[in-house]
Amino acid sequence: MDGPTLAGLIRDLPYAWPPILCGALAGALLGTLGVYVVLRRMVFVSAAVSEAAGFGVVVAFAAQAFLGVPAFLADPLLGAAVVALLASRLFVADPIRLHLTRESILGVVFVLSGAAALLLGSRIPQETHDIQHVLFGTAVMVRWTDLCAVSIVSVLLLALHTWSRRGLALATFDPEGAAVQGLPVRTLDIALFLSIGLAVAVTTHAIGALPVFALTVLPAVAALALVRRLVHALWLAGALGLVSGAAGYVVAYLLALPVGASQAGVAGLLALGGMAIGSLRKEC
Repeated sequence: MDGPTLAGLIRDLPYAWPPILCGALAGALLGTLGVYVVLRRMVFVSAAVSEAAGFGVVVAFAAQAFLGVPAFLADPLLGAAVVALLASRLFVADPIRLHLTRESILGVVFVLSGAAALLLGSRIPQETHDIQHVLFGTAVMVRWTDLCAVSIVSVLLLALHTWSRRGLALATFDPEGAAVQGLPVRTLDIALFLSIGLAVAVTTHAIGALPVFALTVLPAVAALALVRRLVHALWLAGALGLVSGAAGYVVAYLLALPVGASQAGVAGLLALGGMAIGSLRKEC
């Protein structure tokens, strides 16, 4: 019996194009934002926010099951976004005042959100499949609501970051200089983390935590290894993320592999290739 082929994928496009498009959009958005994450040495921020988003989904299901809250008020996507944004807001706080590092805050959010999601989720057996979908990820079938949410958030955030790129870059890497020029450094910092939180929350609900973490970190690593200018790194990371998200689905289809892991694998290969090329260019 013949295995999956490109012809079969083309034949199945009516079912395959939503997850391919969703993966491509998520990859472009996360890859772009990931440049800031990697440069600020906060590669685990997406993992922590993904766990927070998963906890938000569980809270939404619990509100429906135990409190009788209507589904449109306790929507899982809304719960993921709200909790993820709250978690992102914590990362803007000055850790020095708490005698902590930002990495320790990330660790606390990651561990507590993950544990709370599993503990509370174990009490909601009728929604186990949906909770597992978010906590462990499956990008095989993307719901229309998730595709619409990822599309809208991707367009809005990419447009916002394109428009405010110079201000964000200056506030991120030279806050004192930005303050001298009259830029609202604190506001820009908050906007950056909230946009990362919103992007991670929406994409996690659509394709799962594993590919979101990979698409946030690996395309940015590849881009920063290949180019030096920030604007070039942002565009290249977005392009590599788009390729990883779309090609990962195609690879998974052809080789009968898990989609999320395939997207992470493609992004990983691109990152290794980028680092290898960057290393060779330094030696020459």
